[in-house]
Amino acid sequence: MQTILGSGGAIGIPLAKELLKYTDHVRLVARHPKKVNESDELVAADLTNADQVDRAVEGSDVVYLTVGLKYSIKTWEKEWPVIMKNTIDACLAHNAKLVFVDNVYAYAPDEVPHMTEESRIAPTTRKGKVRAQLLQMIFDAIEQKGLSALLARSADFYGPNVKTGFLNLMVFDKIKKKQKANWQADATKVHSFTYTPDAAKAVGLLGNTSDAYNQIWHLPTSSEKWTGVDFINRVAEAMNAEPRYFTLSKTMIALTGLFLPIVRELKEMQYQNDQDYFFDSSKFNKRFSYTPTSYKEGIKEIVKEEMR
Repeated sequence: MQTILGSGGAIGIPLAKELLKYTDHVRLVARHPKKVNESDELVAADLTNADQVDRAVEGSDVVYLTVGLKYSIKTWEKEWPVIMKNTIDACLAHNAKLVFVDNVYAYAPDEVPHMTEESRIAPTTRKGKVRAQLLQMIFDAIEQKGLSALLARSADFYGPNVKTGFLNLMVFDKIKKKQKANWQADATKVHSFTYTPDAAKAVGLLGNTSDAYNQIWHLPTSSEKWTGVDFINRVAEAMNAEPRYFTLSKTMIALTGLFLPIVRELKEMQYQNDQDYFFDSSKFNKRFSYTPTSYKEGIKEIVKEEMR
């Protein structure tokens, strides 16, 4: 049996479909889980509750932690360490392998222009420090307690039916509504995006590859170096619209954040948008002979979904 903790998100949903290639028993765990496949087992659980996580993990061979918390530093600092501890403890208790779907927040800011699995972990933001704490918890459990785990790290997500990715929200959704697209800080900088169907395929493959464990893996991401302007132009072209856009400057984000909490949360992360942000997945691509979806094809699939 393979179990997804936090099964309703951008990766959890397509991952549930992928796991049927490897197992006939997929368990989906969330506060209010919903079936993806007809055969899915649903378990309702609060991942901050140790007993509920233990019951959710019991009987699992592989556990995928794909949960997405509210984008709030207070929530992250309070809940993430608890969720990670509960997950590690349950995996150890039931001899389950752990696959943690991670992001790039823990990398040092000067690594962002070209990120690899060897990039330094040296965050300067509060959110980044939370992510670094989670990584250390996993590394400690591997070294000291014998946990079998791997880190599946992604750049910013985009893809069909992605509700939270900023490319979907600020470009696709805006253009669909005949509004100006939005970009953060500097639209002339390179920015990598990981296509969610690629990410789900890769996470399932990694979780079922024995020699992939106790390593860090960047999930397959196009090596094309597109800027924000490139994305806006190509999305507008695919949607038969004018490529109009508005740049949310760092100053504007700071001022707007005084009134809108979600914008306030973006302020500390602008170092990822005011310089090139390139995510290198060549390790995974070479190991598994995988060619990531091109941005042109990814945009085509999202527009096809949007137009339904």
